[in-house]
Amino acid sequence: MRNDKHLALKLRKLGKSYNKISNELDIPKSTLCSWFSKIDWSQSVKEELVRKANYIARKRLVLFNKKRREMWERWRERARQQARDNFSYLKDNPLFIAGIMLYWGEGDSNINNSQVRLSNTSPDIIRIFLLFLEEICEVSKEKIRLSMILYPDLVENKCREFWRGVAGIPENQFSKTQFIRGRHPTKRLSYGICSINITSRELKEKIYVWINLFQEQYPLKAGVVQE
Repeated sequence: MRNDKHLALKLRKLGKSYNKISNELDIPKSTLCSWFSKIDWSQSVKEELVRKANYIARKRLVLFNKKRREMWERWRERARQQARDNFSYLKDNPLFIAGIMLYWGEGDSNINNSQVRLSNTSPDIIRIFLLFLEEICEVSKEKIRLSMILYPDLVENKCREFWRGVAGIPENQFSKTQFIRGRHPTKRLSYGICSINITSRELKEKIYVWINLFQEQYPLKAGVVQE
């Protein structure tokens, strides 16, 4: 029997973990396990160590999440401030006004996600919004994704070719087509609904800042009834 078992027992009673005892006394953890595993008070020490470790881990996780939220909020605020700075020279650009008005009316309205998405059946609206993304927002065409929503009586390949021609987007940038299954499966919409999608929280923050600034510049006049 090792002559340092009494020292190991003393340290264990003080609440030391196997790792600390092993490092301090140079005793293998397997040996410590054989000494302590069947001792009731040692199991109580283990439970207390686990409780403390979980408590510390939860505190660290809370702090980590707080710092992460603060970091992302600073990042989003920088994007919003850049949008405010840019508004003064963009506000007289017809393409800029067209883009934010289209998004205001037709775009994804959930500010809490990173999806800049606009859907429409009009090829002209799709084309203008794409120009807004590329020329005003400086979005690379390679980052743009298109998808279609079709009724079953529309030919998917024909519709995809049509929207490819409108957008100038290669076929590999089309997402999976959705088909409308309802009471009116033959309600034809020419070439269906085309959706433009870009994943960019920065751009979404900017677009909503621009929309809000536009509203401030042209506030609702007295006497106009809001629905």
